[in-house]
Amino acid sequence: MKLALAQLNPTIGDLAGNASLVAAAVREAKTQSADLVVASELVISGYPPKDLLLREGFAESCDRTVRELAGQLKDGPAAIVGHPAADGLPDGRIANAASLLAGGNVVATIHKTLLPNYDVFDERRYFRPAEQVAPIEFQGRRLGVHICEDAWWGEPATPHHSEPDSLADPVAMLVESGVDLLINLSASPFERSKHERRQDIIRRHNRRFERPFVFVNQVGGNDDLVFDGSSFVLSDRGEVVSQLPAFESHLAYVDLEAASPLFDDPPSADPHGEMLDALILGLRDYVRKCGFTDCVLGLSGGIDSTLACYIAAKAVGPEHVHGIAMPSRHSSQHSIDDARALAENLGVHFDVIPIDDMHRAFESTTVVGEDLISQPSGLADQNLQARIRGNIVMTRSNRRGWMALATGNKSELAVGYCTLYGDMCGGFAVLSDIFKRDVYAISRYVNDVREQREVLPVGTITKPPSAELAPGQFDQDTLPNYPVLDGILEGLIEREESISTVARQFPVETVEWVASRLNRNEFKRRQMPPGIKLSSRAFGSGRRMPMAARFHD
Repeated sequence: MKLALAQLNPTIGDLAGNASLVAAAVREAKTQSADLVVASELVISGYPPKDLLLREGFAESCDRTVRELAGQLKDGPAAIVGHPAADGLPDGRIANAASLLAGGNVVATIHKTLLPNYDVFDERRYFRPAEQVAPIEFQGRRLGVHICEDAWWGEPATPHHSEPDSLADPVAMLVESGVDLLINLSASPFERSKHERRQDIIRRHNRRFERPFVFVNQVGGNDDLVFDGSSFVLSDRGEVVSQLPAFESHLAYVDLEAASPLFDDPPSADPHGEMLDALILGLRDYVRKCGFTDCVLGLSGGIDSTLACYIAAKAVGPEHVHGIAMPSRHSSQHSIDDARALAENLGVHFDVIPIDDMHRAFESTTVVGEDLISQPSGLADQNLQARIRGNIVMTRSNRRGWMALATGNKSELAVGYCTLYGDMCGGFAVLSDIFKRDVYAISRYVNDVREQREVLPVGTITKPPSAELAPGQFDQDTLPNYPVLDGILEGLIEREESISTVARQFPVETVEWVASRLNRNEFKRRQMPPGIKLSSRAFGSGRRMPMAARFHD
Protein backbone atom coordinates (compact mmCIF):
# COMPACT_ATOMS: atom_id res chain seq x y z
CA MET A 1 0.00 0.00 0.00
CA LYS A 2 1.42 3.34 -1.07
CA LEU A 3 0.77 6.13 1.41
CA ALA A 4 0.82 9.89 0.88
CA LEU A 5 1.56 12.03 3.94
CA ALA A 6 -0.19 15.40 3.57
CA GLN A 7 1.52 17.88 5.88
CA LEU A 8 -0.82 20.83 5.38
CA ASN A 9 -1.23 24.38 6.72
CA PRO A 10 -4.94 24.96 7.43
CA THR A 11 -6.54 28.26 8.44
CA ILE A 12 -8.82 28.05 11.47
CA GLY A 13 -12.47 28.23 10.48
CA ASP A 14 -11.86 28.22 6.72
CA LEU A 15 -13.70 24.96 6.10
CA ALA A 16 -13.90 25.31 2.33
CA GLY A 17 -10.29 26.45 2.02
CA ASN A 18 -9.01 23.66 4.23
CA ALA A 19 -11.03 21.07 2.32
CA SER A 20 -9.48 22.43 -0.87
CA LEU A 21 -6.00 21.85 0.58
CA VAL A 22 -6.91 18.20 1.19
CA ALA A 23 -8.50 17.84 -2.26
CA ALA A 24 -5.41 19.28 -3.96
CA ALA A 25 -3.19 16.84 -2.04
CA VAL A 26 -5.40 13.92 -3.09
CA ARG A 27 -5.34 15.01 -6.74
CA GLU A 28 -1.55 15.21 -6.62
CA ALA A 29 -1.35 11.83 -4.86
CA LYS A 30 -3.47 10.29 -7.60
CA THR A 31 -0.78 11.16 -10.16
CA GLN A 32 1.67 9.15 -8.05
CA SER A 33 -0.67 6.15 -7.77
CA ALA A 34 -1.06 6.51 -4.00
CA ASP A 35 -3.66 4.32 -2.30
CA LEU A 36 -4.25 6.41 0.82
CA VAL A 37 -3.65 10.06 1.76
CA VAL A 38 -3.26 10.85 5.47
CA ALA A 39 -3.83 14.42 6.68
CA SER A 40 -3.56 15.89 10.19
CA GLU A 41 -5.78 16.31 13.25
CA LEU A 42 -8.78 18.64 12.72
CA VAL A 43 -7.43 19.65 9.32
CA ILE A 44 -10.95 20.58 8.19
CA SER A 45 -11.44 23.16 10.96
CA GLY A 46 -7.80 23.99 11.62
CA TYR A 47 -6.29 23.53 15.06
CA PRO A 48 -7.10 24.84 17.61
CA PRO A 49 -10.61 26.08 16.69
CA LYS A 50 -11.26 27.05 20.34
CA ASP A 51 -14.74 28.47 20.98
CA LEU A 52 -15.72 28.28 17.35
CA LEU A 53 -16.63 24.76 18.42
CA LEU A 54 -19.31 26.23 20.69
CA ARG A 55 -20.91 28.27 17.94
CA GLU A 56 -24.27 26.94 16.77
CA GLY A 57 -23.92 24.97 13.56
CA PHE A 58 -20.11 24.95 13.40
CA ALA A 59 -19.61 21.22 14.04
CA GLU A 60 -22.48 20.41 11.69
CA SER A 61 -20.83 22.53 8.99
CA CYS A 62 -17.64 20.52 9.51
CA ASP A 63 -19.58 17.27 9.07
CA ARG A 64 -21.19 18.61 5.91
CA THR A 65 -17.80 19.71 4.56
CA VAL A 66 -16.40 16.21 5.16
CA ARG A 67 -19.29 14.60 3.30
CA GLU A 68 -18.91 17.04 0.39
CA LEU A 69 -15.17 16.42 0.32
CA ALA A 70 -15.76 12.67 0.16
CA GLY A 71 -17.94 13.19 -2.90
CA GLN A 72 -15.27 15.32 -4.59
CA LEU A 73 -12.67 12.59 -4.01
CA LYS A 74 -14.76 9.79 -5.49
CA ASP A 75 -12.26 9.06 -8.27
CA GLY A 76 -9.10 9.67 -6.27
CA PRO A 77 -7.22 7.70 -3.65
CA ALA A 78 -8.83 7.28 -0.24
CA ALA A 79 -8.06 9.85 2.44
CA ILE A 80 -8.05 10.03 6.23
CA VAL A 81 -8.88 13.52 7.51
CA GLY A 82 -9.30 15.00 10.97
CA HIS A 83 -12.38 17.07 11.80
CA PRO A 84 -14.85 18.01 14.54
CA ALA A 85 -17.85 15.66 14.38
CA ALA A 86 -21.41 15.94 15.61
CA ASP A 87 -22.98 13.23 13.44
CA GLY A 88 -24.39 10.38 15.51
CA LEU A 89 -23.77 12.10 18.85
CA PRO A 90 -26.31 13.46 21.35
CA ASP A 91 -27.33 17.08 20.83
CA GLY A 92 -24.65 19.50 21.89
CA ARG A 93 -21.90 16.87 22.01
CA ILE A 94 -19.04 16.79 19.53
CA ALA A 95 -15.94 14.66 19.06
CA ASN A 96 -12.43 15.19 17.83
CA ALA A 97 -12.70 12.75 14.92
CA ALA A 98 -10.89 11.25 11.96
CA SER A 99 -12.73 9.80 8.97
CA LEU A 100 -11.78 7.53 6.09
CA LEU A 101 -13.12 8.91 2.80
CA ALA A 102 -13.26 6.40 -0.06
CA GLY A 103 -15.36 5.84 -3.15
CA GLY A 104 -17.27 9.08 -2.62
CA ASN A 105 -18.40 8.19 0.91
CA VAL A 106 -17.42 8.60 4.55
CA VAL A 107 -16.58 4.94 5.11
CA ALA A 108 -15.58 5.00 8.78
CA THR A 109 -15.06 7.48 11.62
CA ILE A 110 -13.11 7.17 14.86
CA HIS A 111 -13.01 9.52 17.84
CA LYS A 112 -10.12 10.73 20.00
CA THR A 113 -9.92 9.00 23.37
CA LEU A 114 -7.46 11.05 25.44
CA LEU A 115 -8.45 14.72 25.56
CA PRO A 116 -5.54 16.90 26.75
CA ASN A 117 -6.39 19.62 29.25
CA TYR A 118 -2.96 20.94 30.18
CA ASP A 119 -0.52 23.52 28.79
CA VAL A 120 -2.30 25.22 25.84
CA PHE A 121 -4.81 22.39 25.42
CA ASP A 122 -8.41 22.70 26.56
CA GLU A 123 -10.12 19.85 24.73
CA ARG A 124 -12.40 18.70 27.56
CA ARG A 125 -14.12 22.06 27.23
CA TYR A 126 -15.34 21.03 23.80
CA PHE A 127 -15.13 17.31 23.08
CA ARG A 128 -16.42 14.03 24.45
CA PRO A 129 -13.96 11.09 24.52
CA ALA A 130 -14.36 8.02 22.37
CA GLU A 131 -16.59 5.33 23.82
CA GLN A 132 -14.73 2.58 21.96
CA VAL A 133 -11.44 2.02 20.17
CA ALA A 134 -11.48 -0.03 17.00
CA PRO A 135 -9.47 -0.43 13.78
CA ILE A 136 -10.59 0.81 10.36
CA GLU A 137 -10.68 -1.78 7.57
CA PHE A 138 -9.09 -0.69 4.29
CA GLN A 139 -7.89 -2.77 1.33
CA GLY A 140 -7.72 -5.91 3.42
CA ARG A 141 -5.73 -4.22 6.18
CA ARG A 142 -6.68 -3.13 9.67
CA LEU A 143 -5.56 0.45 10.28
CA GLY A 144 -4.98 1.61 13.84
CA VAL A 145 -6.06 5.22 13.32
CA HIS A 146 -5.80 7.38 16.43
CA ILE A 147 -5.41 11.09 17.17
CA CYS A 148 -2.47 12.99 18.67
CA GLU A 149 -2.72 12.63 22.48
CA ASP A 150 -3.87 9.01 22.11
CA ALA A 151 -0.21 8.14 21.48
CA TRP A 152 1.02 10.03 24.58
CA TRP A 153 -0.34 7.62 27.18
CA GLY A 154 2.30 7.01 29.85
CA GLU A 155 4.37 10.06 28.88
CA PRO A 156 5.66 11.56 32.18
CA ALA A 157 5.06 15.18 31.15
CA THR A 158 1.34 14.54 30.61
CA PRO A 159 -1.45 13.64 33.06
CA HIS A 160 -1.45 10.10 31.60
CA HIS A 161 0.87 8.50 34.13
CA SER A 162 -0.60 5.01 34.24
CA GLU A 163 1.44 2.08 33.04
CA PRO A 164 1.49 1.79 29.23
CA ASP A 165 -0.13 -1.66 29.46
CA SER A 166 -3.26 -0.17 31.02
CA LEU A 167 -6.53 -0.84 29.20
CA ALA A 168 -6.94 2.90 28.77
CA ASP A 169 -3.93 3.02 26.43
CA PRO A 170 -5.54 3.59 22.99
CA VAL A 171 -2.51 2.37 21.02
CA ALA A 172 -2.31 -0.84 23.03
CA MET A 173 -6.03 -1.38 22.58
CA LEU A 174 -5.69 -1.00 18.81
CA VAL A 175 -2.82 -3.48 18.67
CA GLU A 176 -4.84 -5.96 20.75
CA SER A 177 -7.53 -5.64 18.06
CA GLY A 178 -5.04 -6.91 15.49
CA VAL A 179 -4.02 -3.83 13.51
CA ASP A 180 -1.42 -4.03 10.73
CA LEU A 181 -0.46 -0.35 10.73
CA LEU A 182 -0.66 2.47 13.30
CA ILE A 183 -1.59 5.95 12.01
CA ASN A 184 -1.50 9.03 14.23
CA LEU A 185 -3.11 12.31 13.08
CA SER A 186 -1.61 15.15 15.10
CA ALA A 187 -1.71 18.87 15.69
CA SER A 188 1.31 19.02 17.97
CA PRO A 189 2.65 22.56 18.53
CA PHE A 190 6.33 23.31 18.25
CA GLU A 191 8.53 23.66 21.30
CA ARG A 192 12.27 23.35 21.53
CA SER A 193 13.32 19.70 21.09
CA LYS A 194 9.67 18.69 20.52
CA HIS A 195 10.43 16.70 17.34
CA GLU A 196 12.91 14.47 19.18
CA ARG A 197 10.44 14.00 22.01
CA ARG A 198 7.69 12.92 19.60
CA GLN A 199 9.98 10.44 17.89
CA ASP A 200 10.94 8.97 21.26
CA ILE A 201 7.27 8.45 22.10
CA ILE A 202 6.46 6.84 18.76
CA ARG A 203 9.58 4.65 18.92
CA ARG A 204 8.41 3.36 22.30
CA HIS A 205 5.19 2.12 20.70
CA ASN A 206 7.15 0.80 17.76
CA ARG A 207 9.44 -1.27 19.99
CA ARG A 208 6.55 -2.63 22.04
CA PHE A 209 4.27 -3.62 19.20
CA GLU A 210 6.53 -4.01 16.13
CA ARG A 211 4.03 -2.32 13.83
CA PRO A 212 4.77 0.32 11.17
CA PHE A 213 3.85 3.74 12.50
CA VAL A 214 2.72 6.78 10.48
CA PHE A 215 2.78 10.19 12.19
CA VAL A 216 1.30 13.17 10.29
CA ASN A 217 1.44 16.58 11.96
CA GLN A 218 -0.08 19.95 11.11
CA VAL A 219 2.25 22.73 9.95
CA GLY A 220 1.84 26.51 10.13
CA GLY A 221 1.13 29.32 12.57
CA ASN A 222 -2.26 29.81 14.21
CA ASP A 223 -2.33 32.80 16.58
CA ASP A 224 0.41 32.22 19.17
CA LEU A 225 1.02 28.56 18.27
CA VAL A 226 3.40 27.33 15.59
CA PHE A 227 3.18 23.79 14.24
CA ASP A 228 6.38 22.45 12.77
CA GLY A 229 5.06 19.45 10.86
CA SER A 230 8.12 17.18 10.97
CA SER A 231 5.90 14.21 10.03
CA PHE A 232 7.57 10.80 9.70
CA VAL A 233 7.06 7.08 9.19
CA LEU A 234 8.73 4.22 11.06
CA SER A 235 8.93 0.70 9.66
CA ASP A 236 7.97 -2.27 11.84
CA ARG A 237 11.69 -2.54 12.65
CA GLY A 238 11.86 1.03 13.94
CA GLU A 239 13.65 2.46 10.91
CA VAL A 240 12.80 5.98 9.74
CA VAL A 241 11.57 5.39 6.19
CA SER A 242 10.09 8.84 5.59
CA GLN A 243 10.88 12.19 7.20
CA LEU A 244 9.09 15.35 6.10
CA PRO A 245 10.73 18.77 6.44
CA ALA A 246 9.97 21.07 9.34
CA PHE A 247 8.09 24.36 9.03
CA GLU A 248 6.78 23.88 5.49
CA SER A 249 3.82 22.25 3.76
CA HIS A 250 4.81 19.03 2.06
CA LEU A 251 3.40 15.91 0.41
CA ALA A 252 5.53 12.79 0.71
CA TYR A 253 5.05 9.19 -0.39
CA VAL A 254 6.06 5.92 1.18
CA ASP A 255 5.44 2.28 0.26
CA LEU A 256 5.94 0.39 3.49
CA GLU A 257 6.77 -2.89 1.71
CA ALA A 258 9.47 -1.32 -0.44
CA ALA A 259 10.77 1.55 1.72
CA SER A 260 14.42 1.73 2.71
CA PRO A 261 15.62 3.31 5.97
CA LEU A 262 16.80 6.91 5.70
CA PHE A 263 19.01 6.92 8.78
CA ASP A 264 19.47 5.08 12.05
CA ASP A 265 18.97 8.17 14.19
CA PRO A 266 17.32 11.41 13.05
CA PRO A 267 19.81 14.21 12.45
CA SER A 268 19.79 16.86 15.17
CA ALA A 269 18.53 20.27 14.13
CA ASP A 270 20.33 23.42 15.27
CA PRO A 271 18.15 24.77 18.10
CA HIS A 272 18.75 28.38 17.04
CA GLY A 273 17.84 27.55 13.47
CA GLU A 274 14.65 25.84 14.68
CA MET A 275 13.66 28.85 16.75
CA LEU A 276 14.36 31.18 13.85
CA ASP A 277 12.28 29.10 11.45
CA ALA A 278 9.44 28.94 13.98
CA LEU A 279 9.50 32.72 14.40
CA ILE A 280 9.49 33.32 10.65
CA LEU A 281 6.62 30.90 10.02
CA GLY A 282 4.64 32.17 13.00
CA LEU A 283 4.86 35.78 11.89
CA ARG A 284 4.23 34.97 8.22
CA ASP A 285 1.05 33.06 8.96
CA TYR A 286 -0.24 35.55 11.52
CA VAL A 287 0.15 38.39 9.04
CA ARG A 288 -1.27 36.38 6.13
CA LYS A 289 -4.18 34.77 7.98
CA CYS A 290 -5.18 38.10 9.53
CA GLY A 291 -5.31 39.71 6.10
CA PHE A 292 -2.24 41.97 6.27
CA THR A 293 0.49 42.32 3.67
CA ASP A 294 3.09 44.61 5.32
CA CYS A 295 4.76 45.12 8.69
CA VAL A 296 6.00 48.30 10.35
CA LEU A 297 8.31 48.55 13.36
CA GLY A 298 10.64 50.91 15.13
CA LEU A 299 14.31 50.37 14.30
CA SER A 300 16.45 51.61 17.17
CA GLY A 301 19.73 50.05 16.11
CA GLY A 302 19.42 47.70 19.09
CA ILE A 303 19.59 43.93 18.98
CA ASP A 304 15.87 43.24 19.50
CA SER A 305 14.48 45.41 16.72
CA THR A 306 17.32 44.25 14.48
CA LEU A 307 16.41 40.57 14.83
CA ALA A 308 12.67 41.33 14.61
CA CYS A 309 13.25 43.23 11.36
CA TYR A 310 15.20 40.31 9.90
CA ILE A 311 12.41 37.89 10.84
CA ALA A 312 9.83 40.19 9.26
CA ALA A 313 11.85 40.50 6.04
CA LYS A 314 12.05 36.72 5.76
CA ALA A 315 8.40 36.28 6.69
CA VAL A 316 6.70 38.74 4.32
CA GLY A 317 9.51 39.88 2.02
CA PRO A 318 11.76 42.95 2.52
CA GLU A 319 9.63 45.06 0.17
CA HIS A 320 6.77 44.67 2.67
CA VAL A 321 8.74 45.74 5.77
CA HIS A 322 8.91 49.37 6.91
CA GLY A 323 11.41 50.39 9.58
CA ILE A 324 11.34 53.73 11.36
CA ALA A 325 14.29 55.13 13.30
CA MET A 326 13.01 57.64 15.87
CA PRO A 327 16.08 59.22 17.49
CA SER A 328 15.71 61.29 20.64
CA ARG A 329 18.16 63.75 22.20
CA HIS A 330 19.77 60.74 23.90
CA SER A 331 20.21 58.57 20.80
CA SER A 332 23.74 57.77 19.68
CA GLN A 333 24.82 58.24 16.09
CA HIS A 334 26.08 54.66 15.91
CA SER A 335 22.59 53.36 16.70
CA ILE A 336 21.09 55.36 13.83
CA ASP A 337 23.90 54.19 11.56
CA ASP A 338 23.34 50.54 12.60
CA ALA A 339 19.60 50.83 11.90
CA ARG A 340 20.29 52.32 8.47
CA ALA A 341 22.89 49.65 7.67
CA LEU A 342 20.44 46.90 8.62
CA ALA A 343 17.74 48.38 6.38
CA GLU A 344 20.19 48.57 3.47
CA ASN A 345 21.43 45.00 4.05
CA LEU A 346 17.89 43.63 4.09
CA GLY A 347 16.42 45.92 1.46
CA VAL A 348 13.58 47.12 3.70
CA HIS A 349 12.04 50.60 3.57
CA PHE A 350 13.58 52.98 6.10
CA ASP A 351 12.57 56.38 7.49
CA VAL A 352 14.14 58.60 10.13
CA ILE A 353 11.66 60.60 12.22
CA PRO A 354 13.31 62.51 15.11
CA ILE A 355 11.12 62.83 18.18
CA ASP A 356 12.80 65.76 19.96
CA ASP A 357 10.25 68.37 18.80
CA MET A 358 7.39 66.22 20.08
CA HIS A 359 9.29 65.58 23.29
CA ARG A 360 9.78 69.32 23.82
CA ALA A 361 6.11 69.95 23.10
CA PHE A 362 5.21 67.77 26.09
CA GLU A 363 7.79 69.56 28.23
CA SER A 364 6.24 72.92 27.36
CA THR A 365 2.75 71.77 28.36
CA THR A 366 1.86 73.38 31.69
CA VAL A 367 0.94 70.45 33.97
CA VAL A 368 2.72 67.57 32.22
CA GLY A 369 5.80 69.69 31.64
CA GLU A 370 6.16 70.35 35.37
CA ASP A 371 6.23 66.61 36.05
CA LEU A 372 8.84 66.05 33.37
CA ILE A 373 11.12 68.98 34.23
CA SER A 374 11.03 68.19 37.95
CA GLN A 375 12.87 64.93 37.22
CA PRO A 376 14.80 65.26 33.94
CA SER A 377 15.41 61.90 32.24
CA GLY A 378 13.44 60.19 35.00
CA LEU A 379 11.13 57.24 34.55
CA ALA A 380 8.15 59.33 33.38
CA ASP A 381 10.34 61.10 30.84
CA GLN A 382 11.81 57.83 29.56
CA ASN A 383 8.38 56.27 29.19
CA LEU A 384 7.12 59.37 27.41
CA GLN A 385 9.79 58.93 24.73
CA ALA A 386 8.81 55.29 24.26
CA ARG A 387 5.14 56.29 23.95
CA ILE A 388 5.91 59.00 21.41
CA ARG A 389 7.64 56.34 19.32
CA GLY A 390 4.75 53.95 19.81
CA ASN A 391 2.33 56.60 18.57
CA ILE A 392 4.40 57.18 15.44
CA VAL A 393 4.48 53.47 14.63
CA MET A 394 0.76 53.09 15.29
CA THR A 395 -0.08 56.16 13.19
CA ARG A 396 1.80 54.65 10.27
CA SER A 397 0.08 51.31 10.93
CA ASN A 398 -3.41 52.88 11.04
CA ARG A 399 -2.89 55.02 7.98
CA ARG A 400 -1.33 52.35 5.75
CA GLY A 401 -3.01 49.23 7.11
CA TRP A 402 0.30 47.64 8.13
CA MET A 403 0.82 45.20 10.99
CA ALA A 404 2.75 46.95 13.79
CA LEU A 405 5.37 44.77 15.45
CA ALA A 406 6.42 44.99 19.09
CA THR A 407 10.00 43.87 19.58
CA GLY A 408 10.44 43.27 23.31
CA ASN A 409 12.06 40.02 24.46
CA LYS A 410 11.02 37.64 27.24
CA SER A 411 13.69 38.88 29.67
CA GLU A 412 12.45 42.48 29.49
CA LEU A 413 8.79 41.52 29.58
CA ALA A 414 9.41 39.29 32.59
CA VAL A 415 10.76 42.09 34.79
CA GLY A 416 8.73 44.95 33.31
CA TYR A 417 11.68 46.62 31.56
CA CYS A 418 9.26 47.84 28.91
CA THR A 419 6.67 50.58 28.47
CA LEU A 420 2.94 50.04 28.23
CA TYR A 421 1.57 51.85 25.16
CA GLY A 422 5.16 52.52 24.12
CA ASP A 423 7.52 49.80 22.93
CA MET A 424 4.88 47.23 23.98
CA CYS A 425 2.27 48.52 21.53
CA GLY A 426 1.62 46.71 18.28
CA GLY A 427 -0.31 43.87 16.76
CA PHE A 428 2.22 41.08 17.30
CA ALA A 429 5.13 40.58 19.71
CA VAL A 430 7.69 38.67 17.65
CA LEU A 431 10.27 37.95 20.37
CA SER A 432 8.04 37.67 23.44
CA ASP A 433 9.06 34.06 24.19
CA ILE A 434 12.78 34.55 23.51
CA PHE A 435 15.19 35.33 26.36
CA LYS A 436 17.80 38.00 25.68
CA ARG A 437 20.55 35.37 25.48
CA ASP A 438 18.60 33.67 22.68
CA VAL A 439 18.18 36.96 20.84
CA TYR A 440 21.96 37.26 20.73
CA ALA A 441 22.48 33.59 19.87
CA ILE A 442 19.96 33.65 17.02
CA SER A 443 21.44 36.90 15.70
CA ARG A 444 24.90 35.36 15.57
CA TYR A 445 23.40 32.27 13.92
CA VAL A 446 21.86 34.48 11.21
CA ASN A 447 25.22 35.99 10.26
CA ASP A 448 27.42 32.93 10.77
CA VAL A 449 25.22 30.09 9.52
CA ARG A 450 22.04 31.17 7.77
CA GLU A 451 23.44 34.09 5.74
CA GLN A 452 27.19 33.46 6.08
CA ARG A 453 27.80 37.19 5.85
CA GLU A 454 27.22 40.29 7.94
CA VAL A 455 23.53 41.01 7.46
CA LEU A 456 22.88 42.06 11.05
CA PRO A 457 25.44 44.76 11.86
CA VAL A 458 28.16 43.35 14.09
CA GLY A 459 28.17 46.55 16.13
CA THR A 460 24.57 45.90 17.10
CA ILE A 461 25.50 42.44 18.39
CA THR A 462 28.65 43.48 20.27
CA LYS A 463 27.72 46.82 21.85
CA PRO A 464 26.30 46.97 25.40
CA PRO A 465 22.49 47.01 25.23
CA SER A 466 20.83 50.35 25.99
CA ALA A 467 17.33 51.82 25.69
CA GLU A 468 19.01 55.23 25.09
CA LEU A 469 16.26 57.07 26.94
CA ALA A 470 18.57 58.89 29.35
CA PRO A 471 22.19 60.14 29.25
CA GLY A 472 24.74 57.32 29.44
CA GLN A 473 22.05 54.72 30.02
CA PHE A 474 22.73 50.97 29.79
CA ASP A 475 20.41 48.05 30.56
CA GLN A 476 22.78 46.70 33.19
CA ASP A 477 22.46 49.92 35.20
CA THR A 478 18.95 48.71 36.08
CA LEU A 479 19.01 44.97 35.46
CA PRO A 480 21.35 42.16 36.46
CA ASN A 481 23.69 41.04 33.71
CA TYR A 482 21.58 39.18 31.17
CA PRO A 483 23.29 35.78 31.69
CA VAL A 484 22.38 36.05 35.38
CA LEU A 485 18.91 37.48 34.74
CA ASP A 486 18.07 34.82 32.17
CA GLY A 487 19.35 32.02 34.36
CA ILE A 488 17.14 33.20 37.23
CA LEU A 489 14.13 33.67 34.95
CA GLU A 490 14.59 30.22 33.48
CA GLY A 491 14.31 28.73 36.96
CA LEU A 492 11.38 30.87 38.05
CA ILE A 493 9.39 30.63 34.81
CA GLU A 494 10.35 27.54 32.82
CA ARG A 495 10.76 25.22 35.82
CA GLU A 496 8.50 27.09 38.30
CA GLU A 497 11.18 26.78 40.98
CA SER A 498 10.98 28.56 44.31
CA ILE A 499 13.20 31.50 45.21
CA SER A 500 15.14 29.32 47.63
CA THR A 501 15.81 26.71 44.92
CA VAL A 502 17.00 29.29 42.35
CA ALA A 503 19.10 30.97 45.05
CA ARG A 504 21.27 27.84 45.22
CA GLN A 505 22.80 29.02 41.95
CA PHE A 506 22.49 32.81 42.17
CA PRO A 507 22.73 35.48 44.90
CA VAL A 508 19.56 35.40 46.97
CA GLU A 509 19.15 39.21 46.90
CA THR A 510 19.24 39.18 43.10
CA VAL A 511 16.79 36.28 42.88
CA GLU A 512 14.37 38.03 45.25
CA TRP A 513 14.56 41.24 43.21
CA VAL A 514 13.90 39.39 39.95
CA ALA A 515 11.02 37.40 41.48
CA SER A 516 9.46 40.58 42.82
CA ARG A 517 9.67 42.27 39.43
CA LEU A 518 8.32 39.17 37.72
CA ASN A 519 5.26 39.06 39.98
CA ARG A 520 4.43 42.76 40.00
CA ASN A 521 4.54 43.15 36.21
CA GLU A 522 1.92 40.56 35.33
CA PHE A 523 -0.49 43.44 34.60
CA LYS A 524 1.83 44.66 31.84
CA ARG A 525 2.12 41.26 30.22
CA ARG A 526 -1.66 40.85 30.28
CA GLN A 527 -1.82 43.89 27.97
CA MET A 528 0.94 42.90 25.55
CA PRO A 529 0.19 41.80 21.98
CA PRO A 530 0.08 38.09 21.17
CA GLY A 531 3.43 36.51 20.38
CA ILE A 532 4.88 33.20 19.23
CA LYS A 533 4.98 30.39 21.77
CA LEU A 534 8.30 28.54 21.68
CA SER A 535 8.45 27.18 25.23
CA SER A 536 6.07 25.39 27.56
CA ARG A 537 5.82 28.53 29.73
CA ALA A 538 5.24 31.34 27.26
CA PHE A 539 3.54 34.42 28.65
CA GLY A 540 -0.15 34.21 27.82
CA SER A 541 -1.51 30.80 26.91
CA GLY A 542 1.48 28.90 28.30
CA ARG A 543 1.77 30.69 31.66
CA ARG A 544 -1.38 31.99 33.32
CA MET A 545 -0.76 33.92 36.52
CA PRO A 546 -3.00 36.22 38.59
CA MET A 547 -2.37 39.96 38.57
CA ALA A 548 -3.72 40.87 42.01
CA ALA A 549 -2.04 38.30 44.26
CA ARG A 550 0.32 37.96 47.21
CA PHE A 551 2.49 34.90 47.61
CA HIS A 552 6.01 34.62 49.00
CA ASP A 553 7.82 31.29 49.21
